[in-house]
Amino acid sequence: MNKRTPTSRTQRPRQSRSRDVLTREERKDATRRAIIAGALKLLEERSFSALSLREVAREAGIVPAAFYRHFESMDALGLVLIDESFRSLRDMLRGARAGKLDPNRVIESSAEILINSVNERREHWRFIARERSSGVTVLRYAIRTEIRLITSELAIDLARFPGLKTWSSEDLNILATLFVNAMISIAEALEDAHDPAAIEEIRRIAVKQLRMIAVGVAGWRSSG
Repeated sequence: MNKRTPTSRTQRPRQSRSRDVLTREERKDATRRAIIAGALKLLEERSFSALSLREVAREAGIVPAAFYRHFESMDALGLVLIDESFRSLRDMLRGARAGKLDPNRVIESSAEILINSVNERREHWRFIARERSSGVTVLRYAIRTEIRLITSELAIDLARFPGLKTWSSEDLNILATLFVNAMISIAEALEDAHDPAAIEEIRRIAVKQLRMIAVGVAGWRSSG
């Protein structure tokens, strides 16, 4: 009994330390999320190149030195913002692959999923729209890389459709590029559209745009 008592007593501090480690990890994650949220808030009115580390730290409620515990540099933060921003587009496409599209109204359903996705994460799409054309070089390159990856994934998916199985890889990639570019232009049009009537008009034009692409698909004969 005497030998067991000290052993049981020494185990309790270990459990307590384990809980403390978990708490620190949670706090670390919360701070990281605060930095990302603070940066996105500041980016509503300016480009990433105009953002300073001190401003981001102040918005997140931390001292500037604490920033480096979570990100190596501002560019590293920008790359994380790009990854998170494109996640909504990737999630949307995966949802379509998982059968969330209404098979009786594929184009309309696609437009609705895209518009809902943009409205849920408007700050991410605003960031992409601004940085892909006039942002920091490393961010522009990362955005282009993300677009190429999404286009390649979509081309693979399109190859599974019965009418497209005989299409060449080049033609499938061109078709995927048309769809991805259309989705990005629709998302950019929604950037400052808050009025329901304006959003509905964008939806109407989006459906027409996607239908035009579909008409072209029906009439195209791939070289195979």
